[in-house]
Amino acid sequence: MKVLMFGWEFPPHILGGLGTASYGLTKGLSVQPDMDITFCLPKPWGDEDKSFLNIIPMDCVPVVWYDMNRDYLAERLGNRMSPELYYDMRNHIYADFRYMHTNDLGCIEFSGRYPDNLYEEINNYSIVAGVVARQQQFDIIHAHDWLTYPAGIYAKQLSGAPLVIHVHATDFDRSRGQVNPTVYKIEKDGMDHADCIMCVSELTRQTVINQYHQHPDKCIAMHNAVYPLPQRIQELVAQRKPFHEKKEKIVTFLGRITMQKGPEYFVEAARLVIERSRNIRFCMAGSGDMMNAMIELAARKGISHRFHFPGFMKGDQVYEAFRDSDVYVMPSVSEPFGISPLEAMQCGVPSVISKQSGCGEILDKCIKTDYWDIHSMADAIYSLCHYDALHDYLSEEGKKEVNNITWEKVGERIRNCYDRLLNS
Repeated sequence: MKVLMFGWEFPPHILGGLGTASYGLTKGLSVQPDMDITFCLPKPWGDEDKSFLNIIPMDCVPVVWYDMNRDYLAERLGNRMSPELYYDMRNHIYADFRYMHTNDLGCIEFSGRYPDNLYEEINNYSIVAGVVARQQQFDIIHAHDWLTYPAGIYAKQLSGAPLVIHVHATDFDRSRGQVNPTVYKIEKDGMDHADCIMCVSELTRQTVINQYHQHPDKCIAMHNAVYPLPQRIQELVAQRKPFHEKKEKIVTFLGRITMQKGPEYFVEAARLVIERSRNIRFCMAGSGDMMNAMIELAARKGISHRFHFPGFMKGDQVYEAFRDSDVYVMPSVSEPFGISPLEAMQCGVPSVISKQSGCGEILDKCIKTDYWDIHSMADAIYSLCHYDALHDYLSEEGKKEVNNITWEKVGERIRNCYDRLLNS
């Protein structure tokens, strides 16, 4: 089975959970013996793991002027005929590449990130997807997150292949309900054109059904998973100092410091814990538009001497943080899934997560509180830092639980969905 996938991130160059999930999902799916995955990225960096899939760099795909009817085209475009003009008469898509950032080979340039002109890059990506869809042979299309939905739609229109979209988050999650109408339109358009909508949790599935008015039958909860830790990471994590020997405990928040992640509730809970105990430090690892505000909040609360802001972490740095942590906290206001608690528990770090997170649907060996209930969150943190038996129990049992949540199982479920779509 040949799958054409559209994505925006892929390890080791990731800016959030989307890249991590894309890697795990594709690798788990590739275990299927007849699976052939082609993954399109705006701008790969060259050091991605291509051992189990083919990566197409969209910034290296020449965009060709498509001449189906020169007379019609000349009339439509006012005799402005040049290789810089593109018109696809079958889908009524027109673009003038003189106003796009192209290189000498006629390829559209992409940042590979989330630039200020993100909507322009999304549009350009979908145009290149049309070229790719004509060149590649595939049975099914799989588009990850809203940035690639237009590309998936265009590929479906050109090929007639079924379209699966993967909802890793919605704008309702990212904005606390203050939805960007442009993003909402792109998201809903993708859902309306999709033959199957895979949601990373039942929480997200209900959002898709109720806020985007999608039929429940084509919406499926497809929870994320984690991959086994490589040997070098196991050895790194094994360097952890025994919990009962540590004079100071470390409580960690690791993720984007943005409104969706509820960082202010972590700071407020930390204040309550510090009022009761002086042997606990708090680490807020990550970056985001609320980082400076959180530094100022910690200062106003008089706890900055117990707070650390190491900045964005990636790769081994993440596991170094888990190695040194005694408790992990994810106080997200609205978390479609949330892979980081699984990664922390995989390293033996007990986790406190908000009840408003999708991963809570498949995790039992952790503590769940409402994101706004800073008193319950503080009690959970304090207990895990002071009661060895509770800490050790959730450390061991949490690790066992997460080790059974594998991407291979997710891959099997996705393959079954593919088969149903193609058979129908």
